Amino acid sequence: MVRSRLFWKLFLGFTLVNVLAAVALVFATWAWQKDRAAQLVEQELNTAALLLTEDAVAWAKDPSEANAKRLRDLADRINIDLRVSRSGNQTLEAPKHGRDRDAAQSVHTHRILSDDSGGVGELWLERPAQTLTQTLGKLWGVYIFYAPLVALLMVAAGYGVIAHLVGPVRALNRAARAMANGDYQQRAFITNRDELGVLARSFNQMSEELGQRLTELQESDRRQATVLGGMIEGVIAIDDRQRVLFANSAAGKLFDFLPPEVEGRPLLEAARNHSLHQAATTSIDSRTPQRLEIDWDERVLSVQVTPLVGEPATGAIIVLHDTTELRRLENLRRDFVANVSHELKTPLSTIKANAETLLRGAIDDKEHRGKFLRGIDEQSDRLSELIHDMLNLARIESAQQPFEIQSVEVSRAVEECIENHLHRAESKRIELTMSPPEGEAVHLVKADREGLRVILGNLVDNAIKYTPEGGAVWIAWGAEGEHAGRRVRIEVSDTGVGIPEEKLTRVFERFYRVDDARSRHLGGTGLGLSIVKHLAQAFGGSVEVENQPEQGACFAVLLPSG
Repeated sequence: MVRSRLFWKLFLGFTLVNVLAAVALVFATWAWQKDRAAQLVEQELNTAALLLTEDAVAWAKDPSEANAKRLRDLADRINIDLRVSRSGNQTLEAPKHGRDRDAAQSVHTHRILSDDSGGVGELWLERPAQTLTQTLGKLWGVYIFYAPLVALLMVAAGYGVIAHLVGPVRALNRAARAMANGDYQQRAFITNRDELGVLARSFNQMSEELGQRLTELQESDRRQATVLGGMIEGVIAIDDRQRVLFANSAAGKLFDFLPPEVEGRPLLEAARNHSLHQAATTSIDSRTPQRLEIDWDERVLSVQVTPLVGEPATGAIIVLHDTTELRRLENLRRDFVANVSHELKTPLSTIKANAETLLRGAIDDKEHRGKFLRGIDEQSDRLSELIHDMLNLARIESAQQPFEIQSVEVSRAVEECIENHLHRAESKRIELTMSPPEGEAVHLVKADREGLRVILGNLVDNAIKYTPEGGAVWIAWGAEGEHAGRRVRIEVSDTGVGIPEEKLTRVFERFYRVDDARSRHLGGTGLGLSIVKHLAQAFGGSVEVENQPEQGACFAVLLPSG
C-alpha cells in the first residue's frame, strides 16, 4: 500500500475530511456545551432562589440577626452570592466570591419578595463567571483527551477501509499491466461480491478470451509465415505508401535482403528496381493488377502486382516468379528445334538431291551412279545415327532409360574401349593407350555397364576425330576422396586442336560444335558429349573438361566408387 498513489489520495482525503469534521464538531459542541453550562448555572440559581425565597421574605419582615445568619449560611452552602433588600432600604449581602468581580462576567437572577400583604423586598442571586469557566475548562480537558484518541481510531479505521477498497483495484492494476506486457495468463484474484468483484471476474474472463484469440492469431500467423516462407515464389506486401509490410525468404534471396530488416522500409530501398516500383505505383493508384518481366542480377523475374483494396489495409501484394530457368529452357528448346531441323535437313537434302539425280538418268550412268548411291547410304547412316542419339538422350533425360547400376571394373571397361577403337586410331597413326594407376588395386565404379561403355566410347571417338595424324590419345584413371565421398576419376586426354577458352562452358550442349565445318566433315551428330554428361549425372557423377588451345583437351568423368 505504501507505493499506491490511489491509496494515499483516498487516505489523505479521508483523513483531511475527518479532521475538518472533527474540528467543526468540536467547535459546534463547544458552543452548545457553553450555552448548556450557562443554562445549567442559571437553572441552579433559579432553584436556589426558590429555596431562599421563604427565608428572604422572613428577613425582609424581620431583619433580625438570626434570620440574616440563616440566609448567609444557606448562600454559603449552595455557593452563591446573595443580596436582599427591604422596602425600608435595608440591604443584606452575603458575598461568597468577593466584591471585586465584574458583574458582566457573572450569572445572576432577580426575584421580587412578597407575601399576602404585598411586596416586602427584592432578592438577587449571583454566581461568578469563574465557576462557569471552571466547568467549561473541565469539559475542554475531556475534549483534549478523547479527541486525539477518537481521531486516531478514525484514521486507523479509515486506513483499513481504504486498504480494503484499494487492494482489489491494485490487483486489477497488476493484472492489467501483466496483460499489457503480453501475459494473458495473469488473473485478478478478488473475492469481493461487490462491483469490484464483478469487475474482476469480467476482467479475468476478458483476459482468458484475449489469450485464446491471441493464441489463435499467433497460430494463424505461424501457419501463414510457414506457407509463405515455404513458397518458391517471392512475396512482398506493401501499404499504400509502398512501405514493406511483409516479405518472405524467397523474395529476400531474389533481391538480396533479410526480410525482417526491410519491414517498414520503402519498396524502392528494399528491392532497388525502378520498374517494380513503377508497377506498384500504377497498381495502387489505378487499383488494377499489373504484370511485367524484369531483368535483375542475371535473372528474369515475372512480376504480378495485385492491389489490396479497403480496410484494414490498402496497398498491394507483389508475387515474384524466377523464370530464369524457364527462359533458359525455352531458349534451349528453340535452339534444339532449330538445330534438329538443321541437322535433319542436311542429310535429307543430300539424300533427296542424289535420289533426284539418279531418277533423272544418272542411274544408267555406271561410272557415276555408285557415287550417288554411296552418298545416299552415308547420309542415311548419319540420319539413323542422329535419330538414335536423339532418342537415347531423350530417354536418359526423362529417366525412362532403365539402368542396371552395379559395380563395374574400370580397367576392363577401358580395355574394351581401346580394343573397339584401336583399328580406327591406327588408321590415323594415332597412339591409343591407357595409363592405369600405380599399384595392383582394382577400381570399381557404380554405373550401368553399357552406359559406361557409351561414355568411354564417345569420349575416345571425339578424341580420335579431333587429333591429327601422328598424335596420341590416352585413358587414365584413379581414386580420389575418402570413405563415403570416395570417387573414381577417369580421364580421356589427347594432343588434338584443343578447345577455345570461351567455348568450354558450351561443349556439353546439344548440337554444339566448336568448329562446325570440321565437325560435319568428320561426321558427328553433336550429341555425343551431351549424352556423356547426362549419363554421368544419371550415375550420380559429373563431367569436367580442361584443355590447352592447340595442345589438346582432357575430359574427366567422376563416378561414385563401387
